[in-house]
Amino acid sequence: MSKETEKQRWQRNFADLLQELRVAQTGVQILFAFLLTLPFSNGFTRTSAFQKDVYIVALLAAAAATAMIISPVAFHRALFRQGRKPELVRFAHRMASGGLAFMLIAMVSAVLLITDFVLDRGIAMVLSGLTALWFLTFWVFLPFSRRNWGEDDVDDDEDEEPRSLGD
Repeated sequence: MSKETEKQRWQRNFADLLQELRVAQTGVQILFAFLLTLPFSNGFTRTSAFQKDVYIVALLAAAAATAMIISPVAFHRALFRQGRKPELVRFAHRMASGGLAFMLIAMVSAVLLITDFVLDRGIAMVLSGLTALWFLTFWVFLPFSRRNWGEDDVDDDEDEEPRSLGD
């Protein structure tokens, strides 16, 4: 099996990133759609000022996540056939990371909003904190604690981005 060229690696990295973004995009769009319809439901008039504030945080975080997760597509259109794949991959990586951070805020805020509406505020805070910890465990702690997995395996570097272009 032959080694891939730097251009092929950037192309593969971009394709991998787009696949990951498709998964995240679906989730954040469903959450965003739910949040957009929430004020029009009958029970929304019974929400407290705190719950309305949490709703606004969730809505704006979902909007920010949606924008950031979809932005690599617009960036790709703008740079199409210009040979700037490394720049595009770095930008898409940053947008995906930022989008996931906003998605985390949106998800935890949505959990807080719903649990505070149906349960005691103290229980809602605990459940929302546990939700945040759960997401952080799988989205941050575990991935970063395993970043060095397979470092000795030179043939399997498919998740590693080339560092030769100004990173």
